[in-house]
Amino acid sequence: MAKGFLTTHVLDTSLGIPAVGLSISLYRLDSGSQTKISQMITNNDGRTETPILPESQFKLGCYELFFYAGAYFDSMDIRSGMPRFLDEIPIRFGISEINSHYHVPLLLSPFGYSTYRGS
Repeated sequence: MAKGFLTTHVLDTSLGIPAVGLSISLYRLDSGSQTKISQMITNNDGRTETPILPESQFKLGCYELFFYAGAYFDSMDIRSGMPRFLDEIPIRFGISEINSHYHVPLLLSPFGYSTYRGS
């Protein structure tokens, strides 16, 4: 049985705060198809309350996180023009270690973002 799991964390670098209330979806990619696994909203710390991919669903493969930045910035009354410069941010990554904690954070501003494999 797998013992790994996936977490995420979003920081709004334009304001220097956690991104509260940002919607995130996780998809598993398999043979050209996408299967939605979960959808969550970040809490007051910019994290999801539970792993976005829990141990019970964790398996090797390709995944994609969608961060709905446009709706978040609208809720914060931060405008970057219309159409928005950033709206939905997809991050595609692979899970190749079955017994690992994967952490995919997002550092976000209205005009740019960064990610990495965290711990």
